[in-house]
Amino acid sequence: MIDVIYLHGFASSAGSSKATWFKARFAEHGIVQRTPDFNLPDFSSLTITRMIEQVEAELPATGQRPVVLIGSSLGAFVAVQVALRQSGKVDRLVLLAPALDFSGNRLRDLGDRGIDEWRRTGELNVFHYGFGRMVPVRYALFEDAQRYDAMSARLPQPTLIFQGRQDAAVDAGMVERWAKARPGVDLRLLDDDHQLLASLEYIWRETARFLGLGGGATPAPSHPPDAAPRA
Repeated sequence: MIDVIYLHGFASSAGSSKATWFKARFAEHGIVQRTPDFNLPDFSSLTITRMIEQVEAELPATGQRPVVLIGSSLGAFVAVQVALRQSGKVDRLVLLAPALDFSGNRLRDLGDRGIDEWRRTGELNVFHYGFGRMVPVRYALFEDAQRYDAMSARLPQPTLIFQGRQDAAVDAGMVERWAKARPGVDLRLLDDDHQLLASLEYIWRETARFLGLGGGATPAPSHPPDAAPRA
């Protein structure tokens, strides 16, 4: 038996659509999904270091069971960091629209002036999808994130990635290049956006296969019918 820890994305929540979807699917197999809430103790003071520590705080409760990390967007960036630090405990990873490049599309939209303004004022107002409103996040998030690197990371764990071609937040080309450079990574490119909500059935089927769960999943093609397999 495995333990699963789901890492939600930036300005999302432990009750997000994908988090609750996976939780219900794993429950059907008798697996409890742990989902740390990165909005605690408050969203504004969020840092990558705090997220890593929150995930690692869940590990003692898993006992001797291997752990699977499922990371969405920024949660995937954090999952990579935890997997590097806890390589003896983390068995494998599933990454959803992984924001492996912290300075990716969303921060590039800010530009140098926007980042300078964030540094000067100490806060940046962002729309929080979990709260449904604008919430400030401190510059410490950006500053702390510079301590961590996912782009050059070489993970010992088998890794399955789902990435949408229409993703406006994460560059699909970047994810594809990252995956191609790593033999232990299986990338599935989908005709979907950053949320991947239209692909959840396929994502679950392939995740169940990847984790060896079986039990009711109809054999599926190695790639979705609307996407070509990665060369």
